[in-house]
Amino acid sequence: MDVFPLINIHTHSPARPGEWVIQNIHKDFFDLPPAFFSAGLHPWYVSAATWQQQLNTLKEISANTRMMALGECGLDKVCTTRYELQIEVFTAHIKLANQVKKPLILHCVRAHEDVLHLLEKHHSTVPVIFHGFNKGGLLAQRIVDKGYFLSFGKDLQRPHMPEIFAGISMTHLFLETDDANTGIEGVYNTAAGIRNISLEELSLQLKQNLQKVFNISV
Repeated sequence: MDVFPLINIHTHSPARPGEWVIQNIHKDFFDLPPAFFSAGLHPWYVSAATWQQQLNTLKEISANTRMMALGECGLDKVCTTRYELQIEVFTAHIKLANQVKKPLILHCVRAHEDVLHLLEKHHSTVPVIFHGFNKGGLLAQRIVDKGYFLSFGKDLQRPHMPEIFAGISMTHLFLETDDANTGIEGVYNTAAGIRNISLEELSLQLKQNLQKVFNISV
């Protein structure tokens, strides 16, 4: 079986040869990339003066068939954006995602309990992907048990991550490069090695996950 294209669920760069990507944008929402993309208000860059207008723009472009998801959006307790504002903006993303029926790609730093609470409180009905996951196994299992998805990248090489990655159902995983200046091949090789499976088997499962979440085949 041909393993290509390799699915990169979250990147800030255009696709490389052999990749299928969702390219993330967080500004200039009317200057859209020619390929599949996600768009959202990243908590680092949220402005009280402009976020509502930007959200209206996101609603407009959500009709674009190349827009695969809202995000990355979410909560970050380390950045300088006022946390109450982050909660307001993230809540608006959840409601918009339900309205336009687009999955959510989440940025979450030291705020997983709050994110999970808000998703439940506001009755999220769309697929949810926690991107760049690098936390512990108990949290990973809680997220998956709620039906959400985890996306892993370069942090798979951290000492505690192989055990966590190996313990999560393959039906709830994605792979990504995020802002790393590398292709997805290395992440695929690391992931297949951890799971002790072939690249073909890994590729087939991720293609099935893509179909399930985004209703698109590659």
